[in-house]
Amino acid sequence: MLRIGAALTLADLPLYRDWLIAGQRDLEIQDFIRTDLLLGDWRSHVQAIRAELDGYEGRLGLHGPFIGVPIDNNDPEIAPIITRRFLTALDICAEMRAVQMVIHSPYSTWDYHNLGNDAATAPGKSARELKIAAVHEVMASVVRKAEDLGVTLVLENIEDIDPRDRLLLAQSFSSENVKLSIDTGHAHYAHGATGAPPVDYFVTAAGADLAHVHIQDADGYADRHWAPGRGSINWHAVCAAIAALPVQPHLVLELRHAADIPAAMAFFAREGLAG
Repeated sequence: MLRIGAALTLADLPLYRDWLIAGQRDLEIQDFIRTDLLLGDWRSHVQAIRAELDGYEGRLGLHGPFIGVPIDNNDPEIAPIITRRFLTALDICAEMRAVQMVIHSPYSTWDYHNLGNDAATAPGKSARELKIAAVHEVMASVVRKAEDLGVTLVLENIEDIDPRDRLLLAQSFSSENVKLSIDTGHAHYAHGATGAPPVDYFVTAAGADLAHVHIQDADGYADRHWAPGRGSINWHAVCAAIAALPVQPHLVLELRHAADIPAAMAFFAREGLAG
């Protein structure tokens, strides 16, 4: 049976720390998506989180920055700022002893329809190659630092329609420290609204490269972050696909309201899918 943890902020930790520690469940800290923290006194915030996690020995991750920092923006003036944000987030990983950091995919709905439009690119360069090259310009030093620190960067689907594009991007770094993340609600939105395959197909396509899953339910129309059981995702298919993987990825509930965690866990228990 799958064991599920949660994605939480410092404010939520007092309520769930005993549950997390009792099962040494996967945990993802989400405070550091905030630009004010990344540019401010993040060390004091880390100390407060570590104090709350005394006794926690589970797999700890961090959600990296994403607000205004697309990883494919290789503008020569803007790219160094974006790179710096991610290097700072890796410093935070080191201070927190986190082993994983979530990064948002650069692939949009527009990309899906235009990555094959090579006539619009420079001679000898495909649109897919140019997209990957842009990400490398921004993230190459971030990947090297992640390797030095032993942190795995996981690329989370956002608007992705074809799950293979993100896999090719991850593998293009030729690094064991770049893997994939799946957000179940994002995949279900893409399935319902833009014609992507269903969520379990995303899991199967990622295969052994899947290292992290955001677990949330949705209706196939928007990014709901509902407790599982309240939307229309086929959780039996999704959990079966995860269980078939060679290594269980980090599994964390990422809900709009942390208060819905007990309801989510009760649903998985009733269905015999996870505990």
